Amino acid sequence: MKALRIKLHQTSANYRKEETIDNKMTYPLPPISTVTGALHSICGYTEYHKMLVSIQGNYQSMQNKIYTHHCFLNSTMDDRGLLVKMKNENLLSTAYDKVAEAKKSQGNSFLKGITIQVYNQGLLDEYRNLKEMGNKIALWKKSEEYTDKVAMYKTKKQQLTKQKKTLDKKSTEYTDLVEKEKELKQEEKDWKNKIKEYEETHYKKPIAKFRSLTKSVKKYEILNNITLILHIQAEESVLQDIMENIYDLKSLGRSEDFVDVEEIKLVDLVEPEEEIISSYSAYVNYRDTKSINNVGDGNIIVLTSEGIQGTKYYMGTEYKKEKGKRIFLQDKKVPVVYVSNHSVDEESKNVWIDNAGDEQYIVNFLQK
Repeated sequence: MKALRIKLHQTSANYRKEETIDNKMTYPLPPISTVTGALHSICGYTEYHKMLVSIQGNYQSMQNKIYTHHCFLNSTMDDRGLLVKMKNENLLSTAYDKVAEAKKSQGNSFLKGITIQVYNQGLLDEYRNLKEMGNKIALWKKSEEYTDKVAMYKTKKQQLTKQKKTLDKKSTEYTDLVEKEKELKQEEKDWKNKIKEYEETHYKKPIAKFRSLTKSVKKYEILNNITLILHIQAEESVLQDIMENIYDLKSLGRSEDFVDVEEIKLVDLVEPEEEIISSYSAYVNYRDTKSINNVGDGNIIVLTSEGIQGTKYYMGTEYKKEKGKRIFLQDKKVPVVYVSNHSVDEESKNVWIDNAGDEQYIVNFLQK
């Protein structure tokens, strides 16, 4: 069997578990979707190309890295956080000007100037003027002038509808009423659009540049000094695309988790003819595992006398595109086990051996 062997090294990485928030925990090895997603990306694929992967490797150590998490709220809070003005309201980035900061946990007010630290008085005055404009617009929408006009349009439309019911639809009078109704609706629409445009220009757009920024201390789990051995099985054209573009692979995990490609080679895989113990931790198919006391009916022996020990995960493999996003298919998720000690022998099935000179890699393609 032919397969592509890729050997990678990373100084550090976080292969984030999706469900973790405050402490961004990491998988011990990159999950299937991270590997296949990276390969699809370097090849420029926009649709899913079937590929089977085997993932194994080691890391030297793991540490918790503290970082400051910046959270921009969707609206401004008058009594908490840091009031900022964004350089670009459409981009939540660190490009902002500090306006003022609440000094206590509660009882503060940016509008009233209560227990706040002012960093830019001009921007604070701008913010206060905008909030005042927003209040004036809201109050005007509750005024008699506004509500009476809304009621007037509603009444006129009801009257025209009532009159139309008394007329023959083929008559000139009916046609005139239909035209009059269109003109009335357009007049109402123009009036409402004028109000909306005024509100957008004088309040909504400028106030959108002001945000409340909250900060909190969170943690990353970081793996250090990582070696990865990947085996890829796919159509010949896909393997060729990967080989041609592999050096475009800059990172794996986070964007700052840089990758060194140490080797890429098309290799022949053979069936095991003797007992081979892996030098690497790996993801293996759950159904293929068994312990040395024959608990389980699989083909990969997990070296423990206390049953199969390892961490079980359900990992996505195939996806479809919906509105530009990758949605992994639930029925294509694979149950895998992360094991650190495992072996195969001449009786093992669904496993392959890659003889790489001084090393022998146990290859178990992860599939449903």
